[in-house]
Amino acid sequence: MLFKQKGGIILSIELRTPQDMLLEIAGRFKARRLAMNLTQEGVAVRSGVSWSSLKRFERTGLIALDSLLRVALVLDCLSAFEKLASDNSPVGSGKSLDDILSEPKTRKKGRMK
Repeated sequence: MLFKQKGGIILSIELRTPQDMLLEIAGRFKARRLAMNLTQEGVAVRSGVSWSSLKRFERTGLIALDSLLRVALVLDCLSAFEKLASDNSPVGSGKSLDDILSEPKTRKKGRMK
């Protein structure tokens, strides 16, 4: 969702929850595994992550970070994690959503209806 503030600044606000993101990431990993024609058991053996952990991850999105990184290595997507929370990643306006919502509303000139 995009919002335009006074001064022409456009802010993007995500309305997804952490749980939504867990399931989305798990779905991407599963799709990548299937596209590479790998079984859960095969990925588990290659990554050193237990099959039950991998199965739970694909179903719920829950997995330990070190296990996720080992699975990413097997699925050839480990480099995508290098950008996560890096100094080069955009951080928006520097204001939290609470800060933006707590700003006083200014009355616009014009007729009131």
